[in-house]
Amino acid sequence: MRSLGERGYAVESASTGMQGLQMAVDSRPDLVILDLGLPDVDGTQVLSMLRAVSTVPVIVASARDDDPSLVGCLDAGADDYVVKPYTTAQLEARIRAVMRRSGAGGSPARRTIVVGALEIDVAARQARVSGTNLDLSPKEFDLLRHLAERPDEVVTKRELLVEVWQQPWGGSDKTVDVHLSWLRRKLGESASEPRYLHTVRGVGVRLSEPEG
Repeated sequence: MRSLGERGYAVESASTGMQGLQMAVDSRPDLVILDLGLPDVDGTQVLSMLRAVSTVPVIVASARDDDPSLVGCLDAGADDYVVKPYTTAQLEARIRAVMRRSGAGGSPARRTIVVGALEIDVAARQARVSGTNLDLSPKEFDLLRHLAERPDEVVTKRELLVEVWQQPWGGSDKTVDVHLSWLRRKLGESASEPRYLHTVRGVGVRLSEPEG
């Protein structure tokens, strides 16, 4: 959960199911991420007890990938689930989806991502460089945001297809290449003379603060 805090979310954690249940009742969070593998009580029991007193959105995190367990959680009142191991980007995508469905907005907190002179207002879905607004399409914004949330990390095209285009079962790398080309143009750079977007041949793309 530390990685969510680094991305601008206000996060509280509990080491046991009963402690987490009490915190959820007292703190009234925007969303609960519930691990089924708890030391004191099974997570499904915690979910049932929580649902008896609260309608807070719940995402279940579990190493159990069998259908009965997952269906049982959804029937017990979970809004979504993630199966371990999962990336922070995958968890955050689930959070955004659940918060949208619950009517609470796309993120628990308004935040701005800053990489060099690039600023991304997540809630307003606006991006600017050196104070100048970028005219981005929805998918260009999603692509830029996903890369900016992981500065200096190489992100594969496969992950971009899954997280940005929601194509878990495949898709064309050409789709990513074309949008990266458009995004570079709007950032005032090119593949041969990159500033923010750096292609790592055969691996993916990295967004980094310009040198100098």
